[in-house]
Amino acid sequence: MAQRKVIWTKTADIQFIGILEYWVNRNKSNTYSKKLISLVSQKTKLIAESPYIYKLTDYKDIRVASLENFSLYYSVTEKHIIIYAFWDNRQDPRKLLKILESKG
Repeated sequence: MAQRKVIWTKTADIQFIGILEYWVNRNKSNTYSKKLISLVSQKTKLIAESPYIYKLTDYKDIRVASLENFSLYYSVTEKHIIIYAFWDNRQDPRKLLKILESKG
């Protein structure tokens, strides 16, 4: 089977960029943000190759893959992986529910 293309929703993209910027400002260095970019790249590649290895959530057809303090919420189509949220697990989960209910 061909590898699926990974598509980030606008919401997930904004979340990811916001988290990267937060860590650059907090640490006065981009070292952790670079590490996080690498981890996310590795995780999205793995998801694209084997999209069903992570568990389903309570939301229809949405799966979750965790990495450190963060989670990627995504769904699988025949040709794509759609990432709906890049979530910092220390945030208020009610915000995440709104995102998943609207699917990005």
